[in-house]
Amino acid sequence: MSDNALHDAFFALHHGLPRQGPGSDTTTRRLLSLAGRLPERPRVLDLGCGPGRSALLLAAEAGAEVTAVDTHEPFLAELRESAAARGLDGSIRTLNADMGALPLPDGSFDLVWAEGSVFVLGFDRALAEWRRLLAPGGALVLTECVWTAEDPGPAARAFWEEHYPLRTVTGNAAAAVGAGYHVVATLPQPQSDWDEYYVPLAAHADAADTTVPGAAEAVAGARAEIALRREHGSDYGYAGFVLRPADPRWTVRPERDGEAGAVWRVVAAAFGSEAEADLVDALRRDADAWLPGLSFVAKAPDGSVAAHALITRCLVGGLPSAALAPVSVAPEHQRSGAGQAVVRAVLDAARLSGERHVLVLGHPEYYPRFGFVRASEYGIKPGFEVPDETMMALVLDGTAPVPSGMLVYPAAFGV
Repeated sequence: MSDNALHDAFFALHHGLPRQGPGSDTTTRRLLSLAGRLPERPRVLDLGCGPGRSALLLAAEAGAEVTAVDTHEPFLAELRESAAARGLDGSIRTLNADMGALPLPDGSFDLVWAEGSVFVLGFDRALAEWRRLLAPGGALVLTECVWTAEDPGPAARAFWEEHYPLRTVTGNAAAAVGAGYHVVATLPQPQSDWDEYYVPLAAHADAADTTVPGAAEAVAGARAEIALRREHGSDYGYAGFVLRPADPRWTVRPERDGEAGAVWRVVAAAFGSEAEADLVDALRRDADAWLPGLSFVAKAPDGSVAAHALITRCLVGGLPSAALAPVSVAPEHQRSGAGQAVVRAVLDAARLSGERHVLVLGHPEYYPRFGFVRASEYGIKPGFEVPDETMMALVLDGTAPVPSGMLVYPAAFGV
């Protein structure tokens, strides 16, 4: 049997499926909301679009101008037909191209989107090659298969080691940070996302004519994959990643030994008072509050500290949580992006160190850009009176429930 026969049989089996991988309209909408504010008519690049379920939703609901890329022309033809039927043909352009060699100019998209297709290149290569396509302030949104068990069983491990190496969500987040991105959000996908793909695929497998060259092998492969998920699905799953390139103007890193004085001066200058600077030093001396590696600085081009952000231990309902405070920018560097850079970096570090959520008491028009929402949505309340919109929470790990109850800051805060 030729490779062409197996290739043709695979696509014949998958033709007409609503999706070519685990996903749902609900997940697409959720990832879109996590991407944050977009231009009124965002330019979106949908890579590995298949028959275009995501492209159609993005055009219809985000008002996007979508460039949809795939190498399988029948998928693109199906998408053009669907777009025309919905009156979206003016919003969707199809492009038959290799997603690893895209004939597209740098900085030309506000959103690069890849649901279920990043495996074609591999996570790391995709991060490296697709970054150039993002306009300033743009976001990369993709979904990827990941390990969800600390110790996956031998059957799942053997399958994925043969087909595609998996990492955990944290492993991929660390790779993204190492590649020069900030992790805006991660989203575990539910089992129902797999059902939306596998239930129709199983029906196609049952109806397939296995006398056609390559069809028996394609059907056997699909059934083996479905059976593995049914029997070992607790070992792996799909997850969404929302990423933004780090601001290249700032060198952002953990505070180093000998920099406490410089941090104190920046905090004091930013707040116009020594009280907040003394608070940082008091937290530094509190072994129960201080979290090593979560005091971050942004360095100015001359090597001075331009901004500082600190995350320390707090309690919510008696359970460990994390608090972002204070965030300080030297007066001469305010409104320059230094504050955003250092906040995003310390949140990345918190995510990678295993913190599940972060609380902040701050300006309700500033912190939502990082994904913070009202803490009261999770049943979290501080032990003192503040406007509800100023007490905010950010979930870093969506696989665990967020604790509710009273928020208790370290004693150094004096509240």
